[in-house]
Amino acid sequence: MTAQPRPPAPAKRVPGVHLQSRLRGWILSQPAVSVIGVRSPLQSPELRRIIAAYTVNRLGTWFGFVALSVAVFDHTHSAVAVAALLVSAQVLPAFLAPAVVARIEASPRRGELSGLYLFEALATVALALLLWHFWLPAILLLVALDGIAALAASALLRAAAARAAREQVTGGPEPTSSTDGAEAAVHTAERKANAALNVAFSATFMLGPALAGLLVAAAGGSTALFVDAASFLICGATLIELRPYVAAGEEEASVRNRLQAAWRHIVAVPTLRTLLLVEAIALVFFQFAGPIEIVYAKATLHAGDSGYGLLLAVWGVGVVVGSLVFARSVRRPLGAMLVAGTLAVGLAYVGFAAAPSLVLACAAALLGGIGNGVQWASLLSAVQQLTPQRLHGRLMGAVESLGAICPAIGFSLGGALVAISSPRGAFLIAGLGATATTAAFVRLSLGRLEPPDDDAMAAQSLLLTPTPHEPAGLVRAAASTDTPAGSRPASRTTP
Repeated sequence: MTAQPRPPAPAKRVPGVHLQSRLRGWILSQPAVSVIGVRSPLQSPELRRIIAAYTVNRLGTWFGFVALSVAVFDHTHSAVAVAALLVSAQVLPAFLAPAVVARIEASPRRGELSGLYLFEALATVALALLLWHFWLPAILLLVALDGIAALAASALLRAAAARAAREQVTGGPEPTSSTDGAEAAVHTAERKANAALNVAFSATFMLGPALAGLLVAAAGGSTALFVDAASFLICGATLIELRPYVAAGEEEASVRNRLQAAWRHIVAVPTLRTLLLVEAIALVFFQFAGPIEIVYAKATLHAGDSGYGLLLAVWGVGVVVGSLVFARSVRRPLGAMLVAGTLAVGLAYVGFAAAPSLVLACAAALLGGIGNGVQWASLLSAVQQLTPQRLHGRLMGAVESLGAICPAIGFSLGGALVAISSPRGAFLIAGLGATATTAAFVRLSLGRLEPPDDDAMAAQSLLLTPTPHEPAGLVRAAASTDTPAGSRPASRTTP
C-alpha cells in the first residue's frame, strides 16, 4: 500500500536543520496518490488539442530537418556546413528562447502562441524557396530565427499541457482543495500530461525520419518543407484559443524581471539546481553517440548501411516502449524512474562497446531506447513538481534550452573521441560517463524518504515563493542555511 503523507497541521515554526534534504527526498521519491472520484486529465478537450498539435508539429519538424540536412550537404558537400545548420537550429536559439517565453507569458492577448507557429510557417516557406536559389548564410539565419520560435513554443506548450491537466482534475484554474490528496492528484495529472506528450514524441521519433526520407527522395526538399509549413499552420489554428498568459505583480512587470524570478527560484532550490546540472552532464554523454553510431555500424560491426538503419530503428522502438512504460508508471517515484532511465542509456552504450555482433548491439539499442523514453519525461515531471505553477513556462524554457545546448557539446566531444580512439572506446567512455551520472540521480532520489511535517511544508512555501517585500538574498540565505553540511556538494552551481 502506498504511504500517504500526514495531514497538514498549523505551522508553528520553521526548522533550520535538514529542511532541504527532507524536501528533496520527499518530492523526488513521493509517488502520485490517486483520489477517488477525480477526473482523468486526458478527458480535457484542451489537453487533447494540445497533444494533437504537438504530434503534428513534431512530425512536421522531422520533414524540415531531413530536407534541410540533405539539401545543405548536397549543395556544399561539407560536414562543417551541416554542423553549422545544427548549431543554428539549436545552440543559438537556446540563449534567446527563454526571453521569448517570458515575453509571451506577459501578454494577455489571445493567439500569442499561434503567432509563433505562424512565424515558423512563414520562415519555413522562405527556406523552401531558398532551396531553389541556395544561399547558405540566409538559410542559417532563417533556421536560427525558426529555432527560437520552436523552442519557445515547445516550452509554452508543455506548460499549457500541465495547466490543462491540473484544471481538469481540480475543476478550474484555482484548486478547490489544498489537502495532500488534492496536491497528489494534481501532480499525477501533470505526469499523465507529460506521459501523453512523451508517447506522441516517441511515435514521431520512430516514424518521422523514415516518412521524411521517403518524401524528400520522391518529391524533393522544398516539397517536404512546404509540408512542414502546413503542419505549423495546423498547429496555430488548433491552438488559437490557447493563452499562455501568466499574471504577475509589479515585481515581474518586465521580461527581465520574469526571467530573474525564474533564476531566483533555481538558486533558491538546491534540489532543482542540482537536478538541472546533473541532467546537463548526462545529456552531454548521451549525445556522444551521434557521430559514433555510423562509424560503429559500418567499420566495427561491418553491418553496412542497413545495419546502421536497423540500429536506429530498434532504438526508436525502444523509445516508444519506454514512453509507454512511463505512461503506465505514474504512481512510481519520479526519482526511481529518472535513475532507471539514465542507467539504461549508460548500460546500452557499454553494451555497444562490448557487442561482438549486430544482434547483441540491437539488444543494447532496445535497452537504450527504453531508457531514453523514460528519462526525459521523468526529468520534465520532476522539474514541474519542484516549481510553482506560475513559473512552469519559464522553467520549461530553461529545460528546452538545456536540451538544445548539451547535444551540440556531446556531438563535438563524441566526434573528437572517435577520431582519436575507436568506436568501441568512444562508446565505453560515453557509457561509463552516463552511468556515473546515475549515482548523482540516486542521491537526489533517496535522501530522507519520509514526507516533511507541517513545519517543513510551511518552510517550503516560504522558500519557493518569495514575496515582493522579501529580498532575493534572504531566499538564497535561507536555502543555504537550511541545507546541512554534506547534503550536497559545495561545488554544485546553477547550470
